[in-house]
Amino acid sequence: MRQAPGSSGPLASLLSAVPVTVVETHDDPADAVLFPEEEAVVANAVAKRRNEFTTVRHCARAALKSIGVPPAPILPGQRGAPRWPAGVVGSMTHCAGYRAAVVARADEVTSLGVDAEPGEPLRDPDVLGLIADETERAALAGLGARHPGTPWDRLLFSAKESVYKTWFPLTGRWLGFEGARVELDPDGTFTARLLVEGPVVEGVELKVFSGQWIVRDGIAATAIVLPLGTPAVRS
Repeated sequence: MRQAPGSSGPLASLLSAVPVTVVETHDDPADAVLFPEEEAVVANAVAKRRNEFTTVRHCARAALKSIGVPPAPILPGQRGAPRWPAGVVGSMTHCAGYRAAVVARADEVTSLGVDAEPGEPLRDPDVLGLIADETERAALAGLGARHPGTPWDRLLFSAKESVYKTWFPLTGRWLGFEGARVELDPDGTFTARLLVEGPVVEGVELKVFSGQWIVRDGIAATAIVLPLGTPAVRS
């Protein structure tokens, strides 16, 4: 990971061994500003939404600066996915008390996705039935019995969000929670097996995404990084 101001939190720790730049914060800094085009997107937004939108772009611009990319608007594109400058791949995330952006050069990383959630179990137990199939629910029950205290259901939700954020730039297609089966491992990794036709990269269909997870500083975070030309992600 390339060092950047603010890179000392959960995602920076998680991604220290890959060629990405992470900027994260637990606050909404007063010097975070928007370009006019971005202002128009949140002109009628409530304060919470505006703060999240502004700070996560502040993080993104700091990360981009560290890899030599000048400041520019980062506008929502198709299905809300951020439109990154040419030659850049990236992902942004925010939740209560945390905002982060991760960027990389497109000649080093094919795609990436990150997500952060409160480091606690899902508040609504019915949500699990919407995001997990029977196999995943059984696995979560086993993990909870062997490793109590870890918010496994929240990590599963986060991992699926990271899967989607990695998937969408490669396909431009929607992927529902049922489109990938995630297996969490207590060692801080996870595997997502696509249950639909996978994206084709360099002539090879990707059927498996490998990711990492961490619970730190009250945040449950997950990340997937597909380095350019890595055969392991194509199996």
